[in-house]
Amino acid sequence: MDMKKRIHLELRNRTPSDVQELVLDNCRSNEGKMEGITEEFENLELLSLINVGLINVSNIPKLGKLKKLELSDNRISGGLEVLAERLVNLTHLNLSGNKFKDISTLEPLKKLPILKSLDLFNCEVTNLGDYRESIFKLLPQLTYLDGYDIEDCEASDSDGEGDGVEDEDDEEGEEGESEEEEDEEDDEEVVAEEDDDSGESGEVRTRMSYV
Repeated sequence: MDMKKRIHLELRNRTPSDVQELVLDNCRSNEGKMEGITEEFENLELLSLINVGLINVSNIPKLGKLKKLELSDNRISGGLEVLAERLVNLTHLNLSGNKFKDISTLEPLKKLPILKSLDLFNCEVTNLGDYRESIFKLLPQLTYLDGYDIEDCEASDSDGEGDGVEDEDDEEGEEGESEEEEDEEDDEEVVAEEDDDSGESGEVRTRMSYV
């Protein structure tokens, strides 16, 4: 199925501006280029073009809200300048299984200021001896390269879960304090009742002695 037809099916009576995620994996590109993707997809945050026969990305439109771009298993070997010009909010880029051989072909990615994750699995460039060190030096804004950070720690699928745990602990602590306060109040009430009972007993004994 060609890319334009696939896009038409994916829209399902929606307008392009309604679409936030567009997955076109395994369809056919037009002579190695994208087609049917326009600036009308202004709210698009994820675009997936895995194994569509792309040779370059020269005609990708300006997509100001795009955060994640999947381009794995294509035949792209360069021309990444256009990504820096038109996808200014890109944070995740997957170029695995393409034709990148030299570090220099990735230099345009320096102009993506908030790029957090880059994947280059199965690209020839990964065979260079100082590959990881060179990429992190070239792209200091990167947090993860091929799923690992500069210290070789694996990327987490759930950033920020630690905060949730701390919040739960705080809530439990607050609940424990509330329960202790309630117990203290109950003890005070019991003591007060006992004092009242003692007072009443004393009055009864006094009355009996007069009699």
